[in-house]
Amino acid sequence: MKFWKLHGAGNDFIAVDGEQYIINDYSRFAKHVCHRRFGIGADGILVYKKTEDADAQMVYYNSDGSIANMCGNGIRCFAKFIYDNKLVNKTEFKVRTLDGIKNINIDLKDDEIRNIRVDMGKANFNPKAVPVITNRDIFINEKIYIEGTPINISSILIGVPHSVIFVDEIDKDFIFKYGPKIEKLDIFPQKTNVNFVQIIDEHNIKVFTWERGCGYTLACGTGICSSVIISKYLGIVSDKVNVESEGGKLFIEILDDVVYMNGTAVKICEGLLEVK
Repeated sequence: MKFWKLHGAGNDFIAVDGEQYIINDYSRFAKHVCHRRFGIGADGILVYKKTEDADAQMVYYNSDGSIANMCGNGIRCFAKFIYDNKLVNKTEFKVRTLDGIKNINIDLKDDEIRNIRVDMGKANFNPKAVPVITNRDIFINEKIYIEGTPINISSILIGVPHSVIFVDEIDKDFIFKYGPKIEKLDIFPQKTNVNFVQIIDEHNIKVFTWERGCGYTLACGTGICSSVIISKYLGIVSDKVNVESEGGKLFIEILDDVVYMNGTAVKICEGLLEVK
């Protein structure tokens, strides 16, 4: 089976053409190829499929074999994979995901992709949609306790559930200690992604993410979008924000409550995978 490995801001993926190669069990396939010792190694898989209501369909699974409705860095890598492999032949196209159809715009320079802009849609603040168990109408700046430590947290849905915690400085020891505990809190029946956000100024923030389904990642596209959305809702940032993660940078715009993610996607390698 031919594959590409790509990354978006350090978030890495294995991409394959699901029309050329039949995958009977996506979950098993994801766990196998994403394993960093016994497989190729990645945070998730991207599978191209045809669909009648869009130019392409993205099937996405996390490295632990769990399915996800959406992946922000993943969809940019998917867009590069299908464009460069001529599975789509235009720079503006639609991709179906489990979170609905996403509009993609590819910006070229000398026939090379220099930016991929994704219409991520609007965030859902309804706790039942996230989901998070609460009697509040929205779950913003609520206090939780982890092993006696009080933490202010905000949760929304943008394709997948995300929670945001503001910190004075990014501390990876803090992230590794509290990220997995918050991910699996009982108030999150489907677990949650956990984003730790440091505000630099109204146009610049840092976001480090403990990702549901694969643990700490160098970047998370939907997590970065969520962090900007909540920061904007609280009046901390403007509607145009540069976001730095450990793996790279994204530029996020919020126009009439619609979120647009801008960033690159990089091909790491391609090869042949033996699937048994």
